Amino acid sequence: MDGNLLLAFGLTLMAGLATGIGSLLAFFTSSTNTKFLSVTLGFSAGVMIYVSMIEIFVKAKDALTGSLGWTLGNWITVISFFAGMLLIAMIDKLIPKQGNPHELKKVEDMNGPKNAIGDPALLKMGTFTALAIGIHNFPEGIATFTSALQDPGLGIAIAVAIAIHNIPEGIAVAVPVYFATGDKKKAFKLSFLSGLSEPVGAIVAYLILMPFLNDVMFGVIFASVAGIMVFISLDELLPAAKKYDETHLPIYGLIAGMAVMALSLLLFI
Repeated sequence: MDGNLLLAFGLTLMAGLATGIGSLLAFFTSSTNTKFLSVTLGFSAGVMIYVSMIEIFVKAKDALTGSLGWTLGNWITVISFFAGMLLIAMIDKLIPKQGNPHELKKVEDMNGPKNAIGDPALLKMGTFTALAIGIHNFPEGIATFTSALQDPGLGIAIAVAIAIHNIPEGIAVAVPVYFATGDKKKAFKLSFLSGLSEPVGAIVAYLILMPFLNDVMFGVIFASVAGIMVFISLDELLPAAKKYDETHLPIYGLIAGMAVMALSLLLFI
């Protein structure tokens, strides 16, 4: 397991810093490719849902039933799964409404009226959004890190899925900050920094959870991670994908994500 530490940290860092890609897209493209974002967000949701229900949940159940017995192990698995959902739902509730990272932005929003530059309300919104994404990404960092530590192939799949969904979040930070300040560097820096909470989550997981990592702890964490990822997919990714493109593209992306994840799991059995 020790040999996977660097990979686990690296994957978590990559996933978190994908928010910076979103801000770069905002600066170097003239329009938002909504169809592309719609498909990729659906794809990300498909990967997360499939791997959570088919792989992570099952591994959690096997670990817990093996340690606690069939009945108690199954109960703890299900309770941990819904506890993960509850955790991420509570985080969403605590985030100030004006900083909600689910509020989509487009690159076209960069071309607003010039008198908006210097608007403190827009700057505040961008700063709140960066903070909200930072809070939101913390448990995702734990999820990516613990998954990669246990199973590198699984960690890569989760890291890619989380990185994809961090791209529009980077746009959501960069657009209002640039709009308010006219400063691309400041907008990029805030967007970039908002993703650093994911590697921070990995560090916290390593320092606090690793000393206690036995089969029971592993099972509880994995079941909770499955709940977190299913909630993110249903509450954030699919609604965002539908807002970017209201045709069937998000569902096609979701099915493709499930199929790719299923194939990759079959190939690495």
